[in-house]
Amino acid sequence: MRDSVRWLCPMMGITSLLPGPANLAAQQGTVSGTVIVWQKGDRQARDVGSAVVWLDGEGVDAPAPDSVVVLTEGKEFRPRVSVITVGSTVVFPNGDPFNHNVFSLSPEGPFDLGLYGRGTLRSTSFRRPGLIRVYCNVHASMSAFVLVLATPFHSRPAADGTFRLAAVPPGRYVLKAWHERADAVAERAIVVPADGLAGLRLEVDAREFKEVTHLNKFGQPYRAVGRRY
Repeated sequence: MRDSVRWLCPMMGITSLLPGPANLAAQQGTVSGTVIVWQKGDRQARDVGSAVVWLDGEGVDAPAPDSVVVLTEGKEFRPRVSVITVGSTVVFPNGDPFNHNVFSLSPEGPFDLGLYGRGTLRSTSFRRPGLIRVYCNVHASMSAFVLVLATPFHSRPAADGTFRLAAVPPGRYVLKAWHERADAVAERAIVVPADGLAGLRLEVDAREFKEVTHLNKFGQPYRAVGRRY
């Protein structure tokens, strides 16, 4: 057992044997390739860097929950796209000199943070994987996306669409890619050997995208008049 380490679980008071650092390094590789986002006119989208790539597979566990910040400023959410793992918290500070009301009606994680002003922050956590569409009940133009994943293997492509997922153990996975204008997540089943897998290509179809006006948190159209800011 020279290559193993003993791990003590403080919650249960038991020890388990896990692979040591040498064995872990030998069993992990890099998965890399290119994502292409197709838009109307069979043209490649220039904002492929706003896509998200990840691996799903049996036995893949999400890392410990974390916390990320999405700022409301200039009547925008910054960043527009956030990726978190299951159980993580998103903090929404208000950086504008007027009120916001951040909410979502997405079934994977509906929430309503209520009305709050400048210098105030409110937060919410997400317990289920899925896509959370985030809006402001005051400003119809504000929108953002929070992608909640149950895997540590996720990345954002570079501006040219290339991506790299490091330290992936060998096994069977489904490589997935999402883009905000696509109707569906692109998927490809892959088998990752011990030394990794390169040269993958995944195409996301956003050619049928149509801009749709969302409703407020009550399921009603936004008021066009009567707002001071």
